[in-house]
Amino acid sequence: MRRLLALSLFVGLALSCSGHAQTKGSRFDDQIQQDVSKYLQGKKDFQSITAATDDQIVTLTGSVNLYIDKLNLEKKVKKMKNVEGVRDHVTISSTVPDDQLREKLSTKLAYDRVFNYNAFNAITLKVENGVATIGGTVRDYPARDSALAVVETAQGVKDVVDEIEVSPTSIFDDDLRVQLYRAIYGYGPLQRYANDPQKPIRIIVENGKVTLLGVVNTEADKNLAGIRASGVSGAFSVDNQLLVVGSQPKKKK
Repeated sequence: MRRLLALSLFVGLALSCSGHAQTKGSRFDDQIQQDVSKYLQGKKDFQSITAATDDQIVTLTGSVNLYIDKLNLEKKVKKMKNVEGVRDHVTISSTVPDDQLREKLSTKLAYDRVFNYNAFNAITLKVENGVATIGGTVRDYPARDSALAVVETAQGVKDVVDEIEVSPTSIFDDDLRVQLYRAIYGYGPLQRYANDPQKPIRIIVENGKVTLLGVVNTEADKNLAGIRASGVSGAFSVDNQLLVVGSQPKKKK
């Protein structure tokens, strides 16, 4: 009898604690739901969005025109009072064929930060089913954020995969970048490349190791850029990966 009574008390206590925890977690739901609904009201970009709140978790459904709208909405809701998490099921309504989207983004990325030493950034891009995978190496975080912004605000992008590497902060590397830039773009036969805002010869420096990326017009220009880079004091090594117009990149084994 005592064992039965103890068991009953234990079960009752467990149910009581469970109910209390559930009440504690869900008692904010009504207010959260009101806050989210109020925010969505009147927002043109979010007219088709609906929200449901359960145990302080907000589930968002519907569609928006741009991927950046999806990101901004999720960030906004996450910062609302008492919200513990967001399930983001929002889709992107705009659609652009992959080849067109890839071409448009590649052009924008090539000219991104033209007044901020874009020659020191080398971005790669892949687009598949509207998902843009952006990689490569950039000089600093502002360059990374700028490249991501180009992709996130483009119509037709469904999702973004960030694989960009940011070079380590180094005064030595920064000085070397300036010397390399002058040695290549300031040299007579290669000066014409300096007139192109996209700076087709990209100079990547990491711990004194130099990689040249981009596209030049002739094999002679490629070799000349490599020679000029190798002649800069402080360059420990130079990997000349420049492509010549019309050539195909070598496949990695």
